[in-house]
Amino acid sequence: MGRVGAFLLCGLCWFLATPPARAQAGPQNPRKDPISSWLRDSYFLNQGYLSRAAQKMPEEYYGMRPGAQTEVRTFGQIIGHLANYNFMECSDAKGEKNPNQGNDFEKVTEKAALVKGLNDALAYCSGVYAALTDASASEMIPVTSQDGKPARALRGGRLIFNYGHNNEHYGNLVTYMRMKGIVPPSSEPSGP
Repeated sequence: MGRVGAFLLCGLCWFLATPPARAQAGPQNPRKDPISSWLRDSYFLNQGYLSRAAQKMPEEYYGMRPGAQTEVRTFGQIIGHLANYNFMECSDAKGEKNPNQGNDFEKVTEKAALVKGLNDALAYCSGVYAALTDASASEMIPVTSQDGKPARALRGGRLIFNYGHNNEHYGNLVTYMRMKGIVPPSSEPSGP
């Protein structure tokens, strides 16, 4: 089973396991399109964490890596990678040409440009996730393949994969922030 299949299976398992818990909590308004609603809510939460992490990390640490290995991305390169990847995945899901085609945010070193690139990519994806329905999630779409050959995937699978990829790299960002004594957004105290 590939990574997309694993993400779909995890999402489906979560969805199937939670209705009884929701039913026990009392009457609620059932959501239309529960699977795409779950994905959308999850993406928007993660989107906020990524954006705040990029803004919160001081520029002086954008060039840091967790060790001497040059094959490990710097904090800034992870931010750039996330910008590139979100544009690519969401343009596939939207069925249009990548609006970032020809740009490579991983090569950008200035914090302001990287934060803007990430936020632009996340905003672009927000529209894609907002328009998603359970029906549109199950549609097969042409996608960007790494080997250049034509490929197809489920729209929902593409967006689940993007969300999972964002979460994986948010975990990297958390480690970098903790190394510098910075509290990551997901660990900040909430409200009064």
